Amino acid sequence: MEIPYTLTARPDTGLYNGKLGIWLFLASEVMLFGAIFTAYLFVRLGASDGTWPDHIQNVWYGFANTCILITSSITMVWAWVALKERKFNTYRLALGLTILCGLVFLSIKAVEYYSKYEHFGFFIKQEAMDKYQPELQKMGAYYGAVNPFWKGFEVRGHLHEETPEHFVIVPDQSPSYLVNFAPKDKADSAPQASSGGEEQTLTIDQSDVVRYGRLLPKYGTYYAIYFLVTGLHALHIIGGVVVMTYFLTIGARMYKRSPEQLSNRIEVTGIFWHFVDLVWITVFPILYLT
Repeated sequence: MEIPYTLTARPDTGLYNGKLGIWLFLASEVMLFGAIFTAYLFVRLGASDGTWPDHIQNVWYGFANTCILITSSITMVWAWVALKERKFNTYRLALGLTILCGLVFLSIKAVEYYSKYEHFGFFIKQEAMDKYQPELQKMGAYYGAVNPFWKGFEVRGHLHEETPEHFVIVPDQSPSYLVNFAPKDKADSAPQASSGGEEQTLTIDQSDVVRYGRLLPKYGTYYAIYFLVTGLHALHIIGGVVVMTYFLTIGARMYKRSPEQLSNRIEVTGIFWHFVDLVWITVFPILYLT
């Protein structure tokens, strides 16, 4: 028995079943991500001056992933058009490139996650910062003021050694990829790091540190939002890659039996993939450029 409106559009909606179903599903997705982005907006706007972290994300990683997803949307449409034109080999090439783009995106995201895991942040008391500020400036390391009510400073870097009295860290250098640069006069006056290639360590007294930890969700609100949004988005990427891999392998057998039905399923998959792309285009400026 053939299911009606699998290949042809319903007269009441003008859409076949699969396309109607994916649009209903994406309506729920819009509400999900819309709620998260709205919550982020209220938290971000409600934060006091100086309390919201900056100089965190590698903008070039985010920009590269944006370009990769836009490219994957193009190859996804290419795969669908190839099926419409009954060019099966072209379809497999285009869909394979789309899957490859998804895997590269996830690989870059894994590098970012690992970078957060291996980095530590240290909140240093303001009255103790005079001991470390000259050395940090000499290294060309990044440090920032946080929370004007607490009046402290944050230093981030790799934890080299921890003793009961001291933390020995390799501070993060002031990155050149930042979009939200420091004021020009401050940036011009900052000493540059040594070009000798050796890791320069900084010893911080534990008594001068209010708290410290890896740059993971529990470290602060920003990191919790970052991992929530990007992690949820990564799950959508994984889901899309799994579905496309099925249609590239086992599901491709449908082409011999009903090429138009396979074409419809690829179109539905493409609509989902374009939505995932659109979500990332929203995530990139919110989390990377602000």
